[in-house]
Amino acid sequence: MVRLTIDGSEVEVPEGTTILKAAEKAGIRIPTLCYHKRLPPIESCNMCIVEIEGEKEPVNSCAAPVSNGLVVTTDSKALHEQRTANLKKILKHHPLDCPICDRAGECELQDIVYELGIEDVPYEPRKVKRDDTYSTSLIRYWADRCIMCGRCVTACRDIKQIGAIEIQGEEENARIVVDPDKCKSCGECLMVCPTGALTENLSRYKGRPWLVKRVQTTCTYCGCGCQFELNVLDNRVIGVTTDVDTGVNQGSLCVKGRFGYEFIGDESRLKKPLIKENGALREASWEEALDTVAEKFKAIRDQHGPDNIAGLTSAKCTNEENFLFQKFMRAVIGTNNVDHCARL
Repeated sequence: MVRLTIDGSEVEVPEGTTILKAAEKAGIRIPTLCYHKRLPPIESCNMCIVEIEGEKEPVNSCAAPVSNGLVVTTDSKALHEQRTANLKKILKHHPLDCPICDRAGECELQDIVYELGIEDVPYEPRKVKRDDTYSTSLIRYWADRCIMCGRCVTACRDIKQIGAIEIQGEEENARIVVDPDKCKSCGECLMVCPTGALTENLSRYKGRPWLVKRVQTTCTYCGCGCQFELNVLDNRVIGVTTDVDTGVNQGSLCVKGRFGYEFIGDESRLKKPLIKENGALREASWEEALDTVAEKFKAIRDQHGPDNIAGLTSAKCTNEENFLFQKFMRAVIGTNNVDHCARL
């Protein structure tokens, strides 16, 4: 174990721990912007700087390891001034999109500006405008909102092991570029983006974060058991969000889990049973439909045997519904030909 002092408090942590993690253990907050707990240090924002006794220049606490006897200061006038200057460089070209940005209210950039008490930053339009693009049909990249923190690049490369995103250009000409042949539309980049630079096309402008009720649930598309939150407004699901501290998936989802929710309130869903007659479907009552199915099942079972009938149920059904379905196939039809598919 390593012992050090942070803002006058003695802290003991395992060897190899960063100063930022040690401060968290001591209950001391250090501002961060490019740092994300699931990613390796990126060191692009320089917001997490701290002073170390004996060192001339501040260091980034997200990457600096602890050592015995270290004396660290996380909050001083000089650190506040430098953090403010670093943040103003980011804000100089950042558009005033907060009133229409989907991340307003849960934007990390907003939070840190508020925390540092920055009241006035002259806005300067970029000399070369960055064009907004649709990274995929599901994700939009708002180039002028991007602070080039590098989180999306790192998450795509290190968490998803895909590497579909990269930063091209330097300084004001830098921009995020996505390789459409590699991108799986999983939305990992959405999950880690600290601003509104990456937004979901399906849920845009459908509800402010503070108006939405978030209901934690388990994804039904496969057996991994990924956890996520259904964003509900006016009794309709308008989006999906995740929490890195919840579930085996730690905030990650596949394209189906993150974006495959529109079927829930789709107006084209069947509201009445349909019976096919002479090659065409017609609406029927539940009584007529169930009688027709029962007759067909009985005729097949009596003529060909129960093992000539098979059943396939859906992950979109509840556990109780799937239990009843398999019970019906085994106890009523008399066959074990029953399966389950996440694609139905």
